[in-house]
Amino acid sequence: MKNYEIGALVGYGADVAVLEKDFERLASLGLNACQLNVWPGSDLSEAAADAVKAAAEKNGIRITAVWAGWSGPGVWDFYEGPTTLGIVPAQYREKRMGEIKAEAAFARLLGVTDVITHLGFLPEDPNSPDFRPIADAIADIANELKAHGQWFLFETGQETPVTMLRFIEEVGTGNLGINLDTANLILYGKANTVDALDVFGKYVRNTHFKDGFYPTTGRSLGSECALGDGKANVPGIVRGLRACGYEGPYIIEREISGEQQTKDIAKARDLIRSCLEELD
Repeated sequence: MKNYEIGALVGYGADVAVLEKDFERLASLGLNACQLNVWPGSDLSEAAADAVKAAAEKNGIRITAVWAGWSGPGVWDFYEGPTTLGIVPAQYREKRMGEIKAEAAFARLLGVTDVITHLGFLPEDPNSPDFRPIADAIADIANELKAHGQWFLFETGQETPVTMLRFIEEVGTGNLGINLDTANLILYGKANTVDALDVFGKYVRNTHFKDGFYPTTGRSLGSECALGDGKANVPGIVRGLRACGYEGPYIIEREISGEQQTKDIAKARDLIRSCLEELD
């Protein structure tokens, strides 16, 4: 089988020694890639970037993307989510745009071209008065990244696939892409993940391989679970990505911690590998 890049999300905190332990865990699981999750308040200096690069290289881990976080409130549900998440809420937009740009600069120090974030609940209606200001904000970030040879990726979940496609087309900077979270479209009740690839598959540049269930109330997201235990059709998603010409990494996300997270990452690794083997 081809040596695919399979990895997991890794959080970047203040202590590079802790980060190195995370890289060591990935290596012990036979993984060779990651996304680095970066939030405001982290050390974004050149010295820090050098230390992160050294730790990754020591363990044979390629950082495929930086997931750029933002400060302020963030409630991951259907009621407060639209008013607190991403750059959609106008009162947080300017500050969060600056934070994403700063984290993109840190990505450049790492030699990483792809920057990912949750933009928030993008408006479905292109006639909404919020549509153009949000599109302009996305363009502002994307153009700065483009000047440095970087890509700006929307993470799936909080909008329908066609809404995400519409924003990519309307902004039109040529360096916009998608981080396909295989569970979020389900957790938010927005789409079947396999079918969503028919809408935006050509824009997928990175992934979160995750699983979960559809919402059962109108207030709360569906629940996340180990890959293969929920509604995400992992074999179908892998086949769909292959049909779209996807050649990027397969990044595992499991939203728990501790020993069980390690076990679930190993289970996800084996499932992804088996799906890829069937196609080779």
